[in-house]
This record gives sequence, C-alpha cells and structure tokens, in this order.
Amino acid sequence: MVLLVAVIAAVGLAAAAVQWLLAHWWVLAVVASLAVGAGGLWCRLARQRAEWNRVRARSLRLRMTELDGLDHRAFEFAIRDLMRRDGCRAERLGGAGDNACDVRAVDPAGRVWAVQCKHRRDGDGGSAVGVGVLQQVNGTAWQIHGADVAVVLTNGRFSSKAVPWAGEHRIHLVDRRVLGEWAAGSRPLWDLLDRIPPPRRPTALS
Repeated sequence: MVLLVAVIAAVGLAAAAVQWLLAHWWVLAVVASLAVGAGGLWCRLARQRAEWNRVRARSLRLRMTELDGLDHRAFEFAIRDLMRRDGCRAERLGGAGDNACDVRAVDPAGRVWAVQCKHRRDGDGGSAVGVGVLQQVNGTAWQIHGADVAVVLTNGRFSSKAVPWAGEHRIHLVDRRVLGEWAAGSRPLWDLLDRIPPPRRPTALS
C-alpha cells in the first residue's frame, strides 16, 4: 500500500513538472542554450590543453639540476616526456612488477625501447649503478618487453664493471653526461648512442 501511494505521488509530481515546463517553455530553451554553450566551451578548452601539451612536449628542455631535484617516480615521468618530445609513443611502467623497465617507448623508426631509470639524489656523488641492475634488464628487456634497444639510464654514474658488461650484452648506458645533453634538447637519444639497431620501418630520413 505504501509503495502504491509513493508511485502515485511520484507520477503526480512528474505530471506537475511537465505541465509547469510546458507553461514555461522558455526555461527549457535557456537551459539547452546554456548546456550547448558549456559543452562548446569545454571542447575548446580541451583542444587548447591538448595543443599546449603538444607545444610543451616539443619544446621540453630540462637541466640536470631539475632532474636531480626529482624523486624517482617524477624522474621516470620526465624520461617518458623526453621520449615523447622526440616523437616516440612512450609510457611509464615503473613500480612494482615493472620487470626492470620503467619507460617503454616506440620511436619514429618503429624500434621498441625498454628504459630502466636509476635516480640518484646526489647525482655523481651517489652510489654507482652496478652490474646487478644490468643483469635484471638483460633478463627482461628482450623476452618480456620485446625491446630492440635496452637502456639503463641514470643521473649519476656506472661502476667500472658495469660499462664493459653492458657492451658485451648489448645494453646501452646513459650516464649523467649523456643524459644532460639529451635533456637539453640537442638531439634525440638514438643520435647520442652507438650501435643502435636499424629502423624497423622506413622514415622520412631513410
């Protein structure tokens, strides 16, 4: 009985609202006009934000002092953004279960990059990145991430044993000097490294 009364009351209220709106049709016109205007404004703002992001990505320049001041998570996002700046499709994977790949990217030539980032708060003064990190990357970059290019990148330095080990296992090292040059926007990362695999697909420069 209570439910029936509630239904009847709801129907009555709905009918009254419809009658009121029919009598005051201009209210609907005003609301519709406002909705259309708001939707148009939202679309324009969304397009502007997208364009601002594209412009910012193309002109992204970072100093080493800025990179040093980041925490490890923000550092990974910065590396992702630098890859995007150079025309890559890039995503940050860093975190638990990333399988030794913090940033995965596909460059304009179709090559897949697996980048492991090691941020050092003290830069060169921090602990050196050793062979253990490289071994982790070697075990996942090709098999799990399908990489053509495996990179270990740091704002610090590599141990004396890590450098020859990387050369023997086709892992590219980006130390503080190379990172600084790349982040400054002089050239894309693949122009700063030796023995990069050939493009997977033709490019405008090939």
